[in-house]
Amino acid sequence: MKLTDTSEKNIINVVEQFDYSTQDDRYNQSFIKWRKNKDNPYAFNFKMDRRESVFVEGKGFESRSLPTAERNCVIKIMNVAGIAMLMWIVIDNIIGKAVISLFDFLGFNIHASFFSTGVYGGDIEIVTYLILVGLMKIIIPGIYVHQKMKMPFKVEFMTKLKHSADMIGSLCLSLAASAVTSLPSIYTNRTRQLFNYFREIDADASAWDQKQFIIYAVFDIIIVSVISELFFRGAVFGALRQFGDIFAVLITSLMSAFLVQDVREFPAALLMAAVAGEGMLRSGSILTAIYVQIIFKLYRMALILLESTSADSIFLKRNIFILAVFVVGIAGVTFVYILNKKKNRNRIAVYKSEVTAPQRFMTAFRSYPVPAVVGVCVMAALIKLIL
Repeated sequence: MKLTDTSEKNIINVVEQFDYSTQDDRYNQSFIKWRKNKDNPYAFNFKMDRRESVFVEGKGFESRSLPTAERNCVIKIMNVAGIAMLMWIVIDNIIGKAVISLFDFLGFNIHASFFSTGVYGGDIEIVTYLILVGLMKIIIPGIYVHQKMKMPFKVEFMTKLKHSADMIGSLCLSLAASAVTSLPSIYTNRTRQLFNYFREIDADASAWDQKQFIIYAVFDIIIVSVISELFFRGAVFGALRQFGDIFAVLITSLMSAFLVQDVREFPAALLMAAVAGEGMLRSGSILTAIYVQIIFKLYRMALILLESTSADSIFLKRNIFILAVFVVGIAGVTFVYILNKKKNRNRIAVYKSEVTAPQRFMTAFRSYPVPAVVGVCVMAALIKLIL
């Protein structure tokens, strides 16, 4: 939508003027229907004729303002997103520790301190705790966002794969991105710490011989990837799309990165979330975003297994593996780019208005309670870095 030429374009209808050519008709019609609901405070459905003015008692005739309506809608959406992020943090850092304290009081072999990120105790108890908290911190905020946005599942989730080549390209890009992001933090990710915990429980058995570790690995790689992408690429993403796909990808990617609450993992989380979001838009299916996260976690797990089974020549084998993954990823991205270059397809919906992109981002990050949530995430990340 372009509204900069006010002399030639007097009618503003943000719903009708949005670019719906990037997704399938079934999704678009549901999206339009959701946006046209006048009673939905999170739907940006501003409409006016620039030549008209509205009489306001005590103020006289005033022209309605597109920038004001846009900012108000962004603030309302980010308010919901911020509260959902706050729920995630509270469950992850406070309720989770409270659950451990309760289990410890009841006699279960699990212990933790509110001033430490570590969890100690039996392998069964720890896996149960990790799975329980992992589900709670994603599902509860997800339900809250779904209920607030009142968004049908047809709009909340993109489910129709339109461009399989773009899905393959995104998966190849995730390989290359995984290789790049792992270089500064190969031995610092949480998965490795958990792997070492299970490996050290019984010196006579490998971690893969322990049922509890297998259960957690499957949960972390598959289940968490699915439900987290349904959260980040669901209702919040759909609502933010009203202001352009790039805006939605960047905001939800930053949300993903901040909620990791780890300085060392922030760049990887940010980049992989961006790849997942763009891949979903280009392919038309949320499955692309889920596969991106699964590939990233499988790659990290492969590095850990390589370290644990190849101690004598770990540096050489690790470097060859990283290089091979990067080369395969870049080769795949290049091939898909050449294949699609001649087709000249538009995959990303662009939004332009009287509010500039920087102004829109500033509005989003100033919206209550987003600044407070970001501050808490940064503080938690610094605590983890120090401890």
